[in-house]
Amino acid sequence: MRVSMRVNGRRVTAEDVWEGESLLFVLRERLGLPGSKNACEQGECGSCTVYLDDSPVCACLVAAGQAGGRDVVTVEGLAGAAGLDAVQQAFMDAGAVQCGFCTPGLIVQAHYLLRETVDAGGPVPDDGEIREVLAGNLCRCTGYEKILDAVRLAAARKAAAAAAAAGQAEPGQAEVGR
Repeated sequence: MRVSMRVNGRRVTAEDVWEGESLLFVLRERLGLPGSKNACEQGECGSCTVYLDDSPVCACLVAAGQAGGRDVVTVEGLAGAAGLDAVQQAFMDAGAVQCGFCTPGLIVQAHYLLRETVDAGGPVPDDGEIREVLAGNLCRCTGYEKILDAVRLAAARKAAAAAAAAGQAEPGQAEVGR
């Protein structure tokens, strides 16, 4: 079967996709986008999280055919022409990357949280909200503190930038971290 979709803003087509093939396999092996990781293949670890039509999903649980005609954004697609997304940069700055296997899924989930809160004009999420949205993402390297630090840092930077744009505060004024 042939599957056409928009991936990271580009129309792409995967040829000879078999019925049981996952979106994750198509992204990694057919389209050359290795950012989303293949870990558990059961939707338990979150390492393969991508956006499918603006909602985060485990790409290992989505049949490739289900993505036909839809929009997919991977961790690679979060970066813009100006460089890394704020969440990607915060993960680097906070030292939250470790081995990197869980990082793509965590970044996509954190991006989703901040898009739905700070980017939408809402408040910076508290630790409980951050933990809740990241609950489906497993990390075997850390105690999650650096990951939480990274999300807090990205949220604070986004909030400070929004406040500065509105003329309310200096950029970086609300920045936090350990």
